[in-house]
Amino acid sequence: MKRVLIIDDDAGVRATVSVVLTSKGFEVVTAESGFAGLAIFESSLFDLVIVDIYMPGQDGAKTIKKLRERTPNLAIIAISGKLLNATGRTALDFFGMAPAFANVVCLQKPFRPDQLLQAVHNAIYVAQLQSAQ
Repeated sequence: MKRVLIIDDDAGVRATVSVVLTSKGFEVVTAESGFAGLAIFESSLFDLVIVDIYMPGQDGAKTIKKLRERTPNLAIIAISGKLLNATGRTALDFFGMAPAFANVVCLQKPFRPDQLLQAVHNAIYVAQLQSAQ
């Protein structure tokens, strides 16, 4: 059974993602902040981490960097729904430009369960390819 850590400050998002993944056989653990997520990550093994980008305290970008320092080939999904100005773009649109976020799968909120499951599949696949190299 694959273990997933969900780090998001929105309880509704954590609950929704948890229900979808649990129904598909994943073991899910949740955290309400980047700091809490890192503490949980330190004490247990996870196959995948889903991280919200905009959170108070430690944002998702810093959280992802710290996760990657600890586990370079970790499967990660970055999620965000916050638009940047009136452009209609999110921070996720720029993730591919930063080497620190290579191989992070991005998923824009709101998303449907099938989109979440596809992102999970993609993130795990990318991590397996990285580990094989």
